[in-house]
Amino acid sequence: MDDAALIEHTLSTEQVFDGVLLRVNRDTVRMSDGHESIREWIEHPGAVVVIGALDNGKMLFERQFRYPLRRIFLELPAGKIDVQEHPLDTAKRELREETGYRAKTWRHLGTMHPCIGYSDEHIEIFWAQGLSYVGHERDHGEFLEVIEMSIGDSLMAVRDGEITDGKTIAALLWADKIFSGVWAVPE
Repeated sequence: MDDAALIEHTLSTEQVFDGVLLRVNRDTVRMSDGHESIREWIEHPGAVVVIGALDNGKMLFERQFRYPLRRIFLELPAGKIDVQEHPLDTAKRELREETGYRAKTWRHLGTMHPCIGYSDEHIEIFWAQGLSYVGHERDHGEFLEVIEMSIGDSLMAVRDGEITDGKTIAALLWADKIFSGVWAVPE
């Protein structure tokens, strides 16, 4: 199939909501068959997720309360990219603020788009190793518990429904391949 048959063209955009973190838009689009439709979507500044590989073979995880689902989640360190901030700087900042660790080596592994049906959010996946503890600098109102888990235990936690966070599950695919030696950490 020709790509032109798949592409939708924006006819108009209306901003429905402009919040602190997100903007919600309602677009009118023309589809390739000439019909019009409505697309509601969320503008998101982007985020990072960090696979913090400790010298003991484990990774850093966080347990924290997530308000939208009103429960505690087990996830890899992550955070929102600030305006004009490079994603690597975000990754370094978030790892330090949330877990108290700094890394000697950083590698960008890839990009994921977790909500392609309703958001332009992208999450940059980073590998951090050569970690040393220097003390956390959490944001006001940020409460979390840092724990260590092996790749095997974390994958079992996915299987058992203890880890359900999408960015963490996707990043664990990379971690599993790296820890098993199937994929190399990019230079």
